[in-house]
Amino acid sequence: MQLARSDSVSDYIIAPDPKAARLTRSVEGVDQNGSAEVISVVEERPLTIFLNAQEIVTAMTIGDYPDYLALGFLRNQGMLLEDDEITGVEFDEELETVVVRTQRETSYEDKLKKKTRTSGCAVGTVFGDMMEGLEGISLPQTTVRTSWLYELASKINRTPSLYLEAGAIHGTVLCKENRALVYMEDVGRHNAVDKIAGWMLSEGVQADDKILYTTGRLTSEMVIKTAMMGIPALASRSGFTAWGVEIARELGLTLIGRMRGRRFVCLAGEERLVRDVDPATVPIEDKKHRRKSAQ
Repeated sequence: MQLARSDSVSDYIIAPDPKAARLTRSVEGVDQNGSAEVISVVEERPLTIFLNAQEIVTAMTIGDYPDYLALGFLRNQGMLLEDDEITGVEFDEELETVVVRTQRETSYEDKLKKKTRTSGCAVGTVFGDMMEGLEGISLPQTTVRTSWLYELASKINRTPSLYLEAGAIHGTVLCKENRALVYMEDVGRHNAVDKIAGWMLSEGVQADDKILYTTGRLTSEMVIKTAMMGIPALASRSGFTAWGVEIARELGLTLIGRMRGRRFVCLAGEERLVRDVDPATVPIEDKKHRRKSAQ
């Protein structure tokens, strides 16, 4: 099997920009030998999200794509409905706020009273019942070819990214078959997913033929967000939580984790997995292209 060898970002719709000035900062320190060293570290800044006149949450984020982050967060929280008419998205860089305005009058006082801090990095938050809105979800029984998974992993691992520049960050990639389309990064994997959800909502992109790839753990929150977006398959280099697997099985979501080199584990939706390539024929990537992952 021939894997993609190019690290070009030209075929992405949105790709990481590891050299963007606002996303990292050079910091001086000393190494284990006491020698001076200058490294790049990821910036982290607050972003307060409003829905009409109501303040919803302040998220810690790297600061790119605030409009997509706000839209995706509100959609994945069930605060933006399928038929909502969005009349405006206003970002104020100085005040570090983004306001999403809808034609429908909204009030989520009761929902905001019930808050769950999730296991996401940078402290993810879910408002209301975590399972709220999942009852009516019916995910398409879309097949996933193992050749796509290997090609995607090779492409994504070779893509110049903020992770490779500075570390301490998660990536999430929207894919279609063997093509990586939109690659978002943030300090929390939930933020990266919400940015993709916001982009899909803004651009009217359908979800039933997509795969979501994440570098983070496959937790209940990640599974729920993927299902809320209508995406039928979720894959990761990292491991699983038991509740995440249970929810994926209940919803009919294909869940694939521990994708490293030739290996992966499918814990939900195995019947939708098409094994169209012998893993022994998949080339082993150079060490410089292998990402670390949390179990």
